[in-house]
Amino acid sequence: MPNRPRYSIVAPVFNEEATLPEFYRRTRAVMDQLDGACELVLVFDGSRDRSPAIGRELHAYDPRVKCVVFSRNFSHQIAITAGIDYAEGDAVAIIDSDLQDPPEVILEMIAKWKTGFELVYAQRAKREGETWFKLFTASIFYRLIRKLSSIDIPPDTGDFRLIDRKVVLAMRKLREHHRFMRGLSVWVGFKQTGIQYVRQERFAGTTQYPFRKMLKFATDAITGFSYIPLQLATTIGFWISGIALLTIPVVIALRLSGNNAFYGEATSIIAILFLGGVQLIFLGIIGEYLGRIYDEVKNRPLYIVSEAPPKPRDEEA
Repeated sequence: MPNRPRYSIVAPVFNEEATLPEFYRRTRAVMDQLDGACELVLVFDGSRDRSPAIGRELHAYDPRVKCVVFSRNFSHQIAITAGIDYAEGDAVAIIDSDLQDPPEVILEMIAKWKTGFELVYAQRAKREGETWFKLFTASIFYRLIRKLSSIDIPPDTGDFRLIDRKVVLAMRKLREHHRFMRGLSVWVGFKQTGIQYVRQERFAGTTQYPFRKMLKFATDAITGFSYIPLQLATTIGFWISGIALLTIPVVIALRLSGNNAFYGEATSIIAILFLGGVQLIFLGIIGEYLGRIYDEVKNRPLYIVSEAPPKPRDEEA
């Protein structure tokens, strides 16, 4: 595509009116240091505050700012997807607009990209201003998904990363609804490396990722990249059945010997409740996978925009 920018910076935005002007100021300083044309793609994910209006003002002031406005909230991961769809650069940096990820780190990513790497992810060496609960659950999540997943997802990495145009074109082909973008970017392959940085405290406002969203995010990640929960159901089923078979002759021998240990309703009720609970848990796990299949079969679009610039045409990968 002629005259397209060399660099794109993609930033999802959800109710960030207090942060957006400062985010733009710092990101513009980074853009001004680059050795080629750059664009800033702001994706407004159903914001209910003045964020979209601020985005339009920034576009009027600086044409390098492009605004993609969703018709409603579609989720952070979908907003990243839309940003990648609209980005035109040879290198595309993905960063949250809450300033926890410093825009200045993008310069380090570009330096790595210029040495031949096609995906450069930012790995958190330290996380400032976060509660012990968030740090604890994040640590468990990253290590769990790495153990369960069929691909090697680097620990302590978020969506803050830079991807080459080849990675962009590959990821545009992946249109699944329950998305775990940092996993998808690793799944497509290509030459990857990481850099370490210190994640900052939020510049303003409150987190847009409460526990409920974090739990859904973790579920999407696990079900999107691992069949182990389904295999676990089979394994536990065989173990329970094996234990039951082994206990049958034991119970018969005790009953014939006159031992009253297994008389009464309490033991039967406990056994029934335990087995029923195990069955319901694994029916729920199977239901999670079936629900995701159902969403894919409906084949609805990932997002709907109410306002956006023309979408670039995909080049051949």
